[in-house]
Amino acid sequence: MNLLDMEAENKRLLLEGAKAFGIHLDEKICRYFNIYLKELIKWNQKINLTAIRKEREIILKHFLDSLSVIPHLPKISSLLDIGSGAGFPGIPIKIVRPDLKITLIDSVRKKVDFQRQIIYSLKLKGIDAIHGRVQEQRILQCLGGRFDGVVARAFSDLPTLLTLSSPLLKEKGTIIAMKGKMSGQEIQCLTEEDAIQYCLKKTVSFYLPFSSFKRTLLLFEKQVTPHTSGESGRDVGENLI
Repeated sequence: MNLLDMEAENKRLLLEGAKAFGIHLDEKICRYFNIYLKELIKWNQKINLTAIRKEREIILKHFLDSLSVIPHLPKISSLLDIGSGAGFPGIPIKIVRPDLKITLIDSVRKKVDFQRQIIYSLKLKGIDAIHGRVQEQRILQCLGGRFDGVVARAFSDLPTLLTLSSPLLKEKGTIIAMKGKMSGQEIQCLTEEDAIQYCLKKTVSFYLPFSSFKRTLLLFEKQVTPHTSGESGRDVGENLI
């Protein structure tokens, strides 16, 4: 397959795959994803951003997987992507939903450098890439209580995700845990404290388009407790670069 045929096939997969989630992509968005794809492949030759290296698999397992979250964001205007790696799912969500205020955080500096390069290349506004861990005091001071939603893709176990997300969410905020095929055991491991702090509002299971790869989205809502603070942090980028 020559380069033009490959790009046409990539575009078809992206367009038709997005339609499976009720998402319409225009020409500009498709160009953005093509730039993202090429940059990811180029950077991946030098540093290990992702084990997935074939263009088709990147589109299916990274781009479309990220877009699967979008139908579940109607009440969210500020979103934190924890452990965002090469920018998934935060950057694809931003490309399609430029109105969302998105913050990416990852503990690996080189991955954050890549995120910033993509943000710069696509001239994306209202999105920050932060190097660090969400449990660090400096992160909590700046980001505590400011997000409507937290999303995490293959990040830690559920109890850990819920615990780390709690200080960062507003009251009634939403956590979206992106998982593969689930047996239900992970949910059963949640503690009584988790059950008090969060309510599992929805479980969505589906297969990624054009594949047999099963995915599960778990949507938790943070409950209002006497210990919940409504104070917001300072500007996201302040002292976090």
